[in-house]
Amino acid sequence: MLSMALLVATMTGCAADGKVHVKGDLKNVTDTLLALTQQTMNNPVTVLAKDGKFEFDFPTDQVTSIFIVSPELLKGQRNANSVQMQLLAVPGESMELVGDVKDRYDINGSKFYQEYHKADLAMEAVSKERSAIMEKANKIMAEQGQEAAVKFYQEQQPQIAAKMQNAILDFIKSNPNSEASAAIIPQLEDVTKMKEAANLLSDAVKNGRMKAYYQTIIDKAEAQAKAEAEAAKKQAPGVEAPDFTLNDINGKPLALSSLRGKHVILDFWGSWCGWCIKGFPEMKTYYSKYPGKFEILGIDCNDTEQKWKDAVKKHELPWLHVYNPRDSKVLNDYGIQGFPTKIIVGPDGKIVKTIVGEDPAFYTLLDELFGK
Repeated sequence: MLSMALLVATMTGCAADGKVHVKGDLKNVTDTLLALTQQTMNNPVTVLAKDGKFEFDFPTDQVTSIFIVSPELLKGQRNANSVQMQLLAVPGESMELVGDVKDRYDINGSKFYQEYHKADLAMEAVSKERSAIMEKANKIMAEQGQEAAVKFYQEQQPQIAAKMQNAILDFIKSNPNSEASAAIIPQLEDVTKMKEAANLLSDAVKNGRMKAYYQTIIDKAEAQAKAEAEAAKKQAPGVEAPDFTLNDINGKPLALSSLRGKHVILDFWGSWCGWCIKGFPEMKTYYSKYPGKFEILGIDCNDTEQKWKDAVKKHELPWLHVYNPRDSKVLNDYGIQGFPTKIIVGPDGKIVKTIVGEDPAFYTLLDELFGK
């Protein structure tokens, strides 16, 4: 999750004094922290803290998101004391962090961060509501399972998202001359609302040093929205599933068309994908629950052949498997945007349903299709 957050959040901006000064007085921070961006993951700035106090300069010539984390997080490890903060670094400015890293802390400092603090406070009430919903969803997950937790979150998410959207837009409307208004545009998430928010800014702020930061995110969001729209067309029910031939676990070619006449579940996965692995036990349960009523064709992506074979053996996956090399067009043909993606293909070779992620709705659909 950290790697993905770094990939998405690290955006470009405008050059200034080449560094941002960071000063902290926080409860529950570890003695050693690392400050980094995507580009500096292999060479982070080491931050030493004593009694929660630390101070350092982070070199950057552009407005960018930086992360202050505990060292173990870069090794894929996490414990109760792990720290992870995402901050907006603005060259030539100084930020001050005060509070409790596990609960609530304020960001203040030079002029920009004073403005940013006001924006943060304007969103605080909704942020607390969102955190409360996440905590309740986690509790439901522990007590009632994933399906109940997902159902609860999906019911609550639209309302809380609308509240956050309104809070952000209200702040921008009231503060068109504040650089903080430009800085919080990416938090809108919806690209149409981002563009609407940018047009609310004064000309000086809209075209100032924050422009490259928020515009880069808008451009990426537009590209993502376009890709998702194209993927939706390729994955829509009734669309003919593109045929392909890939090598199976024994190195022999296997064509999708050879399975025509039965339901086939195309499972796009990888040994590196945690949610893919978590889904295997339930998939094996359903594979046994409805023997002969459907076939699963696992399509391994972004692995070496050896890692793929080792994962199939380790997790004892009893269905068909093929290896998808990096120069293959299969992912593009099917518009794959995330992993795992499961595409159910009917006996006629047409797509029945596409489900992205490890979603309980997939198993509900299998019961509807095969439990009659």
